Amino acid sequence: MTDTRYEAPSGPMFTASNRIVGGLARVGAAPKGVHELQTVGRSTGEIRRTPVNVLVVDDRRFLFSPRGNTQWVRNVRAGGAVALRRGRRTDVVALAELDASAKPAIIRGYLDKWGWQVSDFVGGLTATSSDEEILAVASGFPVFEVRV
Repeated sequence: MTDTRYEAPSGPMFTASNRIVGGLARVGAAPKGVHELQTVGRSTGEIRRTPVNVLVVDDRRFLFSPRGNTQWVRNVRAGGAVALRRGRRTDVVALAELDASAKPAIIRGYLDKWGWQVSDFVGGLTATSSDEEILAVASGFPVFEVRV
């Protein structure tokens, strides 16, 4: 189910924007859907914080990694505690990775809502991409369901 695709973050602008958005999520002032994902570093054991967009579909929550097999994805797969924080509320959650066949609707929903943020990382996919187009590259895009 995993793929080695990884679009590494680069530059001081990325670092600065992640810190700003993460800080806004911590105080509850980030745009709707933005949370801080807290994972345990797989080699350090330290808490790692990453801002993520949580997509809600039919009262179910999902995380999508447009950059592929990122550090937060690797930490989630390695196990350990995972939490989502927004403002004062922190929920300890489990993340269940989806099979490729379940990804098209979630990826499409994510791109419909946040495609403008991630268009450089998704290989030309858009909210109007067909299931076949999404499935052709789905193994390179981890998708997780958030479970309490």
